[in-house]
Formats: sequence, C-alpha cells, structure tokens
Amino acid sequence: MQYKNLFIDLDDTLWDIHLNGRECLEEIYYDYGYAKFYPVFEDYYQVYMPGNLRLWALYRQGEIRKEELIVERFLAPVRPFGITDPEYAKRLSDDFLNRTTRKTRLIEGTIELLDYLRPRYRMHILSNGFREVQYRKIENSGLRPYFDKIILSEDAGINKPHADMFTYALKNTNARRDQTVMIGDSWDADIVGARQSHIAQIWFNPANEPPVDFQPTYTVRTLAEIKDIL
Repeated sequence: MQYKNLFIDLDDTLWDIHLNGRECLEEIYYDYGYAKFYPVFEDYYQVYMPGNLRLWALYRQGEIRKEELIVERFLAPVRPFGITDPEYAKRLSDDFLNRTTRKTRLIEGTIELLDYLRPRYRMHILSNGFREVQYRKIENSGLRPYFDKIILSEDAGINKPHADMFTYALKNTNARRDQTVMIGDSWDADIVGARQSHIAQIWFNPANEPPVDFQPTYTVRTLAEIKDIL
C-alpha cells in the first residue's frame, strides 16, 4: 500500500545534535571555567558524552526520570572535583538547553529532502526530546512549516521505542499503521520501536552500522537516498 504519513525523528536525523550540542558544551566549558578541571575541552567532552548517552538510553527505557538525566549528566563530570549540588546542575542544564535552541545546523540534505517530501506526504515530528527546547529548535531552524504535527514523548507520557508512543502518534495524526513510515537515526528508539509497532522503517545510518536481529524495511546512508524510496 502507498505510504501517506511520515513520522520523522528530529535529533541527528534532521537537526544536527552532535555538532550543535558539541558547540554548546564547548561554550559551557569556557564560560564555567572548566579548564581548571580539564586542561582541554576534549577531555571534558570525552567524560561527558559517554555518560550522557548512557543516561539517555535509560531514559528511553523509562528507567530514570527526566530530572535524573538532567542532573546526573552535568554533575558526573565535575563530581570528582567536589561539585555535587543538584541545583547547580539544573541551572547548568537550563543554560545548556537554552543555548541549543539558538543553534540551527541541520544534517546535510535536510531542506532539500523536506522540500521534496512536503507536497507528497503528511509529515510529523516524532521525538523523545524535551518539550521546552524541541519546539524552539524546530522554529529557529526553519523546520516548522514542513510538519503537520509535532509529537513529543512528554506529551505521550512514554518514550520511543515503547509501542504506546507510536500508537499515540498514530491516533493524534489520524494515520494508519500500514500507510506510515518512521524515518530516524536511532536503531533502538526509531527502528526497533517502529518495527515492534508494525510500522515500516527507514533507518538513516550514515555510519553504516550493522543492524541487530532483523533487517529494517529500508536503510540509507544519506538523506538524499530517501528520495529514491518515497
């Protein structure tokens, strides 16, 4: 059956969270005087990022709350130096997230792909990101006009890859499973989640990583390749 609805992940599928986030963290490193803890920014980044990725994985699975993620990812790198105040971490998180909303770098080919898809499909953002920043990132990056609805996990009360997140999105967009495709970069959140929900998948996989346990419906290494599928 012909696809009519596209669920599209935001971070690292359209909006370049890696480079945008790295820029913000480097600003934090200098503005907060972290050179006294880590001689160069890369040292701080190499401590922060593995912990951040681990915490996001726990958050997706519902094993920790948003508040725990926010506090721990910023306290962990400085706790060995005596900084243990959760309120400090919350203020730092607010500053960091506010900075991210002003970053507008997109994954290569984003606008060209969206220009191609917009006349052909109903498109919706489907993201686990935080409500207070995702809308602003979408607006500031010029993405809002392309999408009919923005579906966030905080609105659904559950994260991708849980099937209830996809069911919530289908209901709120009046979309049928067999007419819908999920496009995303995260194997666990986007691809496994969509497959478990009986929704077709397009895995954006620029690193050419091997799939685990099953073959997704489609795999691409660039956004431009999606034009050959849809």
